[in-house]
Amino acid sequence: MCGIAGEVSWRGTDRGAATLMAERLRHRGPDRRSTYFSPAGRCALAHARLRIIDLETGEQPMTNEDGSVWVVFNGEIYNFPELRRELESAGHAFQSRSDTEVIVHGYELWGDRLPERLDGMFALAIWDDRRQRLFLARDRAGKKPLYVYQDDDRLLFASEIKAILEHPSADRAMDPSALPLYLTYGYVPTPRTLYRRIRKLPPASCLVLEADRGAREWSYWHLDFTPRPIRDEEAAEELRAVMRTAVRKRLIADVPLGAFLSGGVDSTIVVGLMSEAAQAPVRTFSIGYSGDPVYDETSYARLAANRFGAQHTEFMVGPQSIELVDRLVEAHDEPFGDSSAIPTYIVSELARRDVTVALVGDGGDELFAGYLRFYAAILSERIPPRLFALAASLARRLPHHPNPRSAQRRFARFAEAAALPLEERMLRWIGFFAGEVSALMRPELSAELDDRKLAESFRQPLERTRKLSPLARVLDLNFRTYLLDDLLPKADRCSMAHGLELRSPFLDTAVMEFAARLPDRLKLRAGKTKVILRQAFRDLLPPEIEKRGKMGFGIPLPRWLREEWRSLVEERLLHPRARLYEWLRPEAVRSMAEQHFAETVDYGHQLWALLTLETWLERNRPSA
Repeated sequence: MCGIAGEVSWRGTDRGAATLMAERLRHRGPDRRSTYFSPAGRCALAHARLRIIDLETGEQPMTNEDGSVWVVFNGEIYNFPELRRELESAGHAFQSRSDTEVIVHGYELWGDRLPERLDGMFALAIWDDRRQRLFLARDRAGKKPLYVYQDDDRLLFASEIKAILEHPSADRAMDPSALPLYLTYGYVPTPRTLYRRIRKLPPASCLVLEADRGAREWSYWHLDFTPRPIRDEEAAEELRAVMRTAVRKRLIADVPLGAFLSGGVDSTIVVGLMSEAAQAPVRTFSIGYSGDPVYDETSYARLAANRFGAQHTEFMVGPQSIELVDRLVEAHDEPFGDSSAIPTYIVSELARRDVTVALVGDGGDELFAGYLRFYAAILSERIPPRLFALAASLARRLPHHPNPRSAQRRFARFAEAAALPLEERMLRWIGFFAGEVSALMRPELSAELDDRKLAESFRQPLERTRKLSPLARVLDLNFRTYLLDDLLPKADRCSMAHGLELRSPFLDTAVMEFAARLPDRLKLRAGKTKVILRQAFRDLLPPEIEKRGKMGFGIPLPRWLREEWRSLVEERLLHPRARLYEWLRPEAVRSMAEQHFAETVDYGHQLWALLTLETWLERNRPSA
């Protein structure tokens, strides 16, 4: 796992900038920073290495035998032993044991079809010096980030925005039109960012830049959610096989390895399969909150750890220092609305003391229908329209419940959105200011807003899947949006801020392609989620875990913002000179804070989204 960056300019690259870009990614690659400059001066590649495999000879940038092809690469290629044997049989000679060298020789043999042959998580850049050609590619799910900046003179790329901004020619200007998108989703949807000239390369995509042909981009893979017929017993047997293989592939490392264990179904399965394959007890890590039983999962994690004889470590934390807000904005390079980044950041920092690689359960909910909102989407498709108004009226009459996870609060969220089109319904259930952005923005800006257009990132995927079942449609939507732009960036930034590599067996190519095509009944049945997962791994799951509902990786944020972090809210959001008031109505923000402090309404997640926005604006002060 590493950080990569680079520049291609037909007028010549900036050598000093490449070195700065590599150094800016030190947290991703604390072991070594290196650069390559092409003979004609048109390409610079920068690399920051975290040594995981082949600790002695796997340095990057890496080249082929004659120095005509160079690569920098972030990620892990799990099928590299098989690819290496194939390439050696075709006459290629290897100088290292690393998976990186497979990319170099694979490009020589397969050209632009290379990413289709790679099984793993990756963001890679290849410079073909003979053809004066840059080739960029990103993995299928989008686990590894890749940002691109392009103007008339150059193309810059990097694992994180901060490295691009180290280049003296990079335009730091903000894109104000992306701000309503952030307020709606809690992130700026791919391919955009809050910077006018910086964008994300979409997952499963390639980009080629050539002097005579310019840039072109294409997708090499998509996940098909069209169901195929399969018997329950056959599905359970096949699922066990593909998951077992996915976990075993992710145990290859020359450094200490462990797992995050929440006590939920997904992480328990991962640890159970690890314990089957490992020669020693698996090291597991969980986090809890003393005094907040609603958010504390450590008893379930302990139960799972005992079941497998794991070497288990629990981290019990209280309200964190307010500087954590600044560190998270620094890690993401943009405001980030998902407050579960807080526990992810903390557990990554603490686990890194003992391990360099950790397996996680990310992707299980997205592929096997683990969220209650999927069931809500199906129910709302079946409810007669005349009942929508009644349900919404009833929800408004219910007294405010302090627990955001309570059945009452969930019913209220369901009822308030049930009459909306599917894309707006889903956005209301997971968004931040969905349907309220116009009321939040300043009058001169809100007049041009259309809340329905803000749901376009959800509407487009749903348009492409009209022939599928409601469940398949929302699973496809979730995979293309929430997983891609929320969960995966959170996992990558919070772990790599501490030089910790996370591996996700559920996001293995074979597992994704198998799970996506399972019939609906094997994912969601009579309100029970992850049907086939529970069935296939019943022998691994303690009964208490198999029967429990979805918890989520949350924190006592509402209380922290009312008590320990109240001064931070007042200092950053309620100050009359707050930067966000260039775009937002001060009275709207103040009203939310006052209602939250008085416990009239829980605006914890919205206030957190605004806190990270204000922090980003203050730290960067980008021009509009």
